[in-house]
Amino acid sequence: MLVALTLVASLLTPLPAAAQAGPLTVPGAERAVTAELDDLTTAGTARTGHTDPADWAGLHSAATVNPTGVPGVQIDGYFPDTSTTNATHGWNHDAQFVIRLPEHWNGGLVVAGTPGNREQYANDFTISDWVLAKGYAFASTDKGNTGLNFHTDGRRPGDAIAEWNERVTQLTIAAKAVAAQRYGRAPRRTYMAGISNGGYLVRWQLENRGWLYDGGVDWEGTLWRVKGDNLLNYLPQALKAYPDEAGVRQAGFAAGSEFLWPFHRQYYWELTQQLYQKELDPSYDGAAADYDYDARRPYAAVARIALTGRITKPLITLHGTLDSLLPIERDSDVYARMVGPHRPFRYHRVEGGNHLDSLVDVYPDRLRPMLPAFRDAFAELEEWTGR
Repeated sequence: MLVALTLVASLLTPLPAAAQAGPLTVPGAERAVTAELDDLTTAGTARTGHTDPADWAGLHSAATVNPTGVPGVQIDGYFPDTSTTNATHGWNHDAQFVIRLPEHWNGGLVVAGTPGNREQYANDFTISDWVLAKGYAFASTDKGNTGLNFHTDGRRPGDAIAEWNERVTQLTIAAKAVAAQRYGRAPRRTYMAGISNGGYLVRWQLENRGWLYDGGVDWEGTLWRVKGDNLLNYLPQALKAYPDEAGVRQAGFAAGSEFLWPFHRQYYWELTQQLYQKELDPSYDGAAADYDYDARRPYAAVARIALTGRITKPLITLHGTLDSLLPIERDSDVYARMVGPHRPFRYHRVEGGNHLDSLVDVYPDRLRPMLPAFRDAFAELEEWTGR
């Protein structure tokens, strides 16, 4: 749990003198370890132990080709926190982060929060490799709690998710300061990008902390609203209806996505509903399919994390039409209406896209990978914001 969101610098473990241009400090960090690496991409960090492939497993198609050979500095560490769900590096300490500073810098910074309840390396293959090769510095956070027990962090319903947003803000400010130390000037462009829960974080930051960013790419972000569409509404509806196809479609799942439902029913729908119900309405003890959000009214908890659509900086949202975890009709279609036509927003519905790019390997003739669409959207954001 977040104890204090402090922005004062604390000393980090220094690099050996021969490997650094000068000591770097991460504002607010309790611990940090710095390494100069020949390759900051996953091709290199998977060999040196500076990533965890288990963090990014399942998020990309096996056919994906990534850039390699980006030398620079990596900082791993954590901010003060009292929860211990993240065992990476044997630290047993949450609020872990990674910051990567390429040798050849283009003046920009990309910040990410993880999808699902994964740890800080979850975006390494899908986002970090790509933006590092373009010259951006990169920073990612574990959001302050991880794993299937993330909801045990905090004292009040909604505390764990509310911390996610605080941790992204904390890391963004710290990473900007570190980049300024490393390169002698602050980033001239700061973008945010994320998948699923990470996309939710992009939305929230651009609604509430827009002054920190120049724009963002939201890849199928999770929608939280006090009243109206959210996953505690439609997942119980789908669970109760399954395997009746008409009933599942009525819950918002697209016609044509039926071939994906057995997998998602087995691995995602019930687990996802239960985890977020435990976080936002922990006193409920009934079956997942019987959960009635509007009867239970966990409105106070959801209000702490809810989105409004009131973005203040350019945002590109992309969402697959065959998403079978966060159906587009109940998520990004709704968020696009919330944003409205008068804010800096672009929306791309990706035909044949699904929530997990790894399923493209199983259904190559029926699904389209989302990662190329993300890369196109990022390039579009650069042009839009005048990189």
